[in-house]
Amino acid sequence: MSETIINVEDLSKKYLIGHRTQRERYVALRDVIARETRNFTRKAIDLARGRQVVQGDEVEEFWALQNVSFEVKRGEILGIIGHNGAGKSTLLKVLSRITPPTSGRVVLGGRVASLLEVGTGFHRELTGRENIFLNGAILGMTQREIRKKFDEIVAFAQVEKFVDTPVKQFSSGMYMRLAFAVAAHLEPEILIVDEVLAVGDAEFQKKCLGKMDEVSRRDGRTVLLVSHNLAAVASLTHRAIVLDSGRVIADGPTQDGISAYISKGGNAASYLRAPDRQTSAPHISRVEVVTSDGNAIHQFGEPLEIKLWIKHERPMEKACLSFQIVNQFQQCAAAAWAYYPDVKFGNQKGETRMVCRFPSLRLNVGQFHLRVNLTEPPQGEIYERLDGLCSFEVIRTDKTIFWGWNAEDCAYHEEWEWSEAPVSGTIVHEKAV
Repeated sequence: MSETIINVEDLSKKYLIGHRTQRERYVALRDVIARETRNFTRKAIDLARGRQVVQGDEVEEFWALQNVSFEVKRGEILGIIGHNGAGKSTLLKVLSRITPPTSGRVVLGGRVASLLEVGTGFHRELTGRENIFLNGAILGMTQREIRKKFDEIVAFAQVEKFVDTPVKQFSSGMYMRLAFAVAAHLEPEILIVDEVLAVGDAEFQKKCLGKMDEVSRRDGRTVLLVSHNLAAVASLTHRAIVLDSGRVIADGPTQDGISAYISKGGNAASYLRAPDRQTSAPHISRVEVVTSDGNAIHQFGEPLEIKLWIKHERPMEKACLSFQIVNQFQQCAAAAWAYYPDVKFGNQKGETRMVCRFPSLRLNVGQFHLRVNLTEPPQGEIYERLDGLCSFEVIRTDKTIFWGWNAEDCAYHEEWEWSEAPVSGTIVHEKAV
C-alpha cells in the first residue's frame, strides 16, 4: 500500500471580520471617545492574547474551513475544486504553513513547494538567477544541487535572456513561467499548485500539465492541483475533493467530483464574479445563459442566448473571446468564438457586453455548462479561463423518448432525412474461381 504523505484531521480555520456600524450624521464627542476607547481596549486584549486584531465596531466570526479531513498518498495527483469562497485557497495556505489552523492538524511527510499566486516566494528586487538559488535554499537544497537543475529551470521557463534581470521587471507571463519552473524542478516531495495556471499562454499551460504528470509518475512526487479548468483536472487526476462553504462535500473519483461541483445548488444559469476576486487585468465579470423558459431549463431546438460581460481598464481591440458548451461527461457539444479582427471589444476602457445567439440549438437532453476563455489573439496570453459556469438542463417533450435521446448516447442532434434510392442496372453475381 502506498505511503500516506499528507494527513489532514478535522482541520478548521476561523477568521474574524470587522464591521463598521452605520452612524448617525451627528454624533456627540463623548460618544466618539467612548466608542474608540472600547475598540482600543478590545484590540489591546486581542494583541496581548495573540489573537487576530480586527478593525471595526463589531466583530463577526467566519469559518473558512470546517472539520476537513482527508489523506493523500505519495505519488498521487489530487484535484481540489469548488466554487469561489469554498475554502480552497485557505486550505492550501494551511497546508503550505502560511497560516496556522484554528483547530485540527496537518501532518506532512516531505518538503513542500507552493505556487499559490504568481511569483510566490520571489523577492522582486532580486534577479531571476538569485531567486532560483533563494528558493532552492528555502527548500533545503545545496548550491551544488541547485546548479545541477539551473539550466533546466531556465530553459523550461524560457527566460534565458532575462535571467539576470530583477523579476520586478518581468511580465506576468514570465513571472509565472519562472515560478512554476522553480517549484517543479527543485524536487519537493509535495507540489501545491493554485490557479496560477489561469495566467499565461495555452502552450505553456499544456507544458505545465505535462510536467506535473511527469513528476508524479516518474519521480513519485505528490501534486495538489486547484483549478477551475475542469478539463485539466479530469485529464490529470483520478481523485478529486470538492469543497463548499469550507466543508468537504465529495471525495472520490474525479468524474464524480466534477458532477458534484457542477450540480451543487441545482441549475443556475448565471455567473457573477465574486467581489474579492476583482483585478485590474481584463476579466469576465458576468455570464448569463438565457434559456427558453428563463429558469435554467432549455427546450430542445429553441433559440438560446449567452451573454458575457468583459471588464477592461484599457481598450481591447485585439482580444479573443470563446466558449464551449460542455455536457456532464466533459465533452464539448458546441462552441462559439469572437476573434480579432472580426470583432473588437470596445474602443475605450470600461465594460463590454457580448451576446451570442443560437437560432435553434439542438443539444441532446442532459446537463450542460459553459467553459469560457478570454485571451489575446490565438496562441497569446490567456487573461482568464473559467469552467463549470452556468449549469442548465436541456429537455425534449415533443416526441416519445426512444434510442438516441439519452444523455449518454450523443451530445448533439441534427435533423436528417432518409430516402430510398433506386438501384439502376442488373446486379451480376460473379463466381469465384
